[in-house]
Amino acid sequence: MKPVSSPVSESDLGPRLAATASAIERLLERLLGTAPAEGEIARPERLVAAMRHGALAGGKRLRPFLTVETAGFFGVPREQALRAGAAVELLHCYSLVHDDLPAMDDDDLRRGRPTVHKAFDEATAILAGDALLTLAFDVLADPATHESGAVRAALVRALARASGLGGMVGGQMFDLAAEGRFEEARGALGEAEIRRLQAMKTGALLAASVEIGARLGGADAAALAALDAYGRALGATFQIADDILDVEADAAQMGKATAKDAEKGKATLIGALGLDGAKRERDRLSEAAVAALAGFGPEAEVLRAAARFAAQRKS
Repeated sequence: MKPVSSPVSESDLGPRLAATASAIERLLERLLGTAPAEGEIARPERLVAAMRHGALAGGKRLRPFLTVETAGFFGVPREQALRAGAAVELLHCYSLVHDDLPAMDDDDLRRGRPTVHKAFDEATAILAGDALLTLAFDVLADPATHESGAVRAALVRALARASGLGGMVGGQMFDLAAEGRFEEARGALGEAEIRRLQAMKTGALLAASVEIGARLGGADAAALAALDAYGRALGATFQIADDILDVEADAAQMGKATAKDAEKGKATLIGALGLDGAKRERDRLSEAAVAALAGFGPEAEVLRAAARFAAQRKS
């Protein structure tokens, strides 16, 4: 399917982000209801409450926004695009619930509220993360997301590859190793290793958010390649910006604890390039993301704006 022209300006980004976030919130509310879905036996109330705490009422919803916007300029019906975006967001929220656990990053705040293990308990938080993860694939595999089983399989595979062993989870393992958690893995990481870690831990899911929208819309090989380059550059931009905010922003601004990267010995490009060098690299990557969309017309302007937003955001 070829892109559908729908000209927008960069000033549209804020309202469109907000509109998509609101639509995703409403869909997540429905998906995380207490009534069992077809084939389920029962939904434990405490588990549902913990899942809702971890997934609702917070965040910019950038990942589902990328999915919805990419799908939109390939002419995908909005309800289908929102379902795919909700699946991406459910998986992202699972990762946050587990990342916040004492065994991982040990955070007390997320989006200005107590993390799930603080609001409930550690066992419930682990199960809530597990359930959010599996629900993500449930949503993608549902015919309501796309009538073609082959397309749904491609969406499932894209999300699994981005979030699993060779993607986000593998990146988290590299991150723990970089903190010196394991005797056999001690030693500072070089710049190339840091880039690999960040491409897996953060970049892979952001890139998959774009890919899923494109595959939902039947994008051809050339469009998929261009959007993959865009998504990977965007993911790297986002992570460097996050590292910079950890140094420069305060907890109230971010809705979570800051200045933790250096304290925990986390591997970041600030350590490898210095703060000014990291800022230059953030901006270079943002422009590389924009350049990757050169083959598209005005229908991709919001994606271009998203790349600049990733570099300029303040929280």
